[in-house]
Amino acid sequence: MTFARLSLRSATIWVLGIALGACQPSLRPLAAPAPEPRPTDALSSDAATASRTGPPDESLATADAVMRTATNVFGDSTHFDGIADGMLDEEPTWDIDVRSYETHERVEHYIRLFTGAAKDRMAERIQRGTRYEPMIRAKMRENGMPEDLFYLALIESGYDPNAYSSAAAVGMWQFMTATGREAGLRIDWWMDERRDPARSTDAAIRFLQSLQKQFGSLYLAAAAYNGGPGRVARGLSRFATAIGDAEGDDRFFALAEQDYLHSETKNYVPQLIAAALVAKTPEKFGMTVERQVPFGYDSMLVEAGTSLGAVARALAVPLDTIVELNPALVRGAAPPDRAVWVRLPIGMDSLAAAGFAMMAPEERAAWQAVTPGKGESVGALAKRMGVATRDLDWFNPGLRTGRGGVISTGQSVRVPTRETIVAARSVPDPVIERYGGSSAGVHVVRSGESLSVIGQRFGIAVSRLKSLNGLRSDRIKVGQTLVVRGGASASSAGTTRTAAAKTHVVRRGESLSVIAQRYGLTVSRLKSLNKLKSERIKAGQKLVVTRG
Repeated sequence: MTFARLSLRSATIWVLGIALGACQPSLRPLAAPAPEPRPTDALSSDAATASRTGPPDESLATADAVMRTATNVFGDSTHFDGIADGMLDEEPTWDIDVRSYETHERVEHYIRLFTGAAKDRMAERIQRGTRYEPMIRAKMRENGMPEDLFYLALIESGYDPNAYSSAAAVGMWQFMTATGREAGLRIDWWMDERRDPARSTDAAIRFLQSLQKQFGSLYLAAAAYNGGPGRVARGLSRFATAIGDAEGDDRFFALAEQDYLHSETKNYVPQLIAAALVAKTPEKFGMTVERQVPFGYDSMLVEAGTSLGAVARALAVPLDTIVELNPALVRGAAPPDRAVWVRLPIGMDSLAAAGFAMMAPEERAAWQAVTPGKGESVGALAKRMGVATRDLDWFNPGLRTGRGGVISTGQSVRVPTRETIVAARSVPDPVIERYGGSSAGVHVVRSGESLSVIGQRFGIAVSRLKSLNGLRSDRIKVGQTLVVRGGASASSAGTTRTAAAKTHVVRRGESLSVIAQRYGLTVSRLKSLNKLKSERIKAGQKLVVTRG
């Protein structure tokens, strides 16, 4: 890519203009026509904070000089590599093919929807996206991907880093647990990098690159991102004759005409195209969108078990500021097993280091390790330490307990500090994978289920269940589709999202708070669903956790 050379004066004015916009986002509504966003805010991998340097030479500014000036404004999350071609064009341009398909029936349908009934909601999401747009576009460009794939996150989540779907897909790019891990994200009880805007964008780019390489078409890659590469590959093979001589992105639309892809996947690419057409020039459709402060940060490496609250205290900033910059740390702290890079407001890395140097180790810790008394239960220990039972459950996921919640001997218990509890997010267990659900007489096997459990749930004998599905043994696997009602066929799985009531069988040592956390419920909601007057439950008890 060819980049313009800037004089020192022009570079300075340009950088100061961005800085002013970052400080006063409410004064910068989008103007028509919308130019390509400036590539000012790409996040680098979490590494040591970029060094600050002095002003550039008085002669013609080099790219390095402009980069140093920008870094002084934006911190170590900035990577500037010039002005993109076409940035000053009067007419909007796209680097994905939207013009060839803008009159397609489904594309026109979604344009009407996005600019009609869903106009206010669309404008809100577009505005939220302006915070992440420079970072995402820069990462796309650096990896050789079309920058306008930025709009894929608009239809996935509305640019919400904490979006959580009914299928347990999480984050701005809506990764399932297994797919996210395959793409290089850490997803466990302590961290969920699907919620991290920068890390999840890196993962989405890697996944989309592999899909584009596999299918040779950006829109087929997008369809596979939504519906799974296996299904798209099988469809291309099965309907090769019908697809005929279609090439490139036309192959997606030829495949979509067949009675094969789920409706959600068929509509996914038309939604992407419509979103790109609308969101690049929202003022053309009567939307008022104000650009937000660009997403950026500095970084500091902290030890395992460091509280985000301690970081906030070191900087004398509100705890919410640090929590918002570190959404992947779902328990309000660095995990207990490793040091991590914690993100800081731009320009505060030196202050944070100085503040931490003045703190004792116990002042930085997210919890203290307590040895329970003989025969002490989780509830009794929580009362003694002045915290809720749920809080001990959250920070001790592997704690072994016996009858009555008595803590097994030989264990220490993490008791979180008050600020760590406040910083922790009330989110379901990130490890949960929810599959299609039970509908239209079929059921998709979930982790931990057996034929006997499924048979009991649907009131059907195991022998009958095996007969309906042609099974010779009791062995089943996660994701397998089973017929659970006469007259249904396994091929109908996934055609509807309606789910039957779901139950959970209480395991030894579980409490209502642990179960509620797992299914994304409050304890009061769980008690209401099961008409419980107290929080006492016992192993083997069956609890309703969702209603059909």
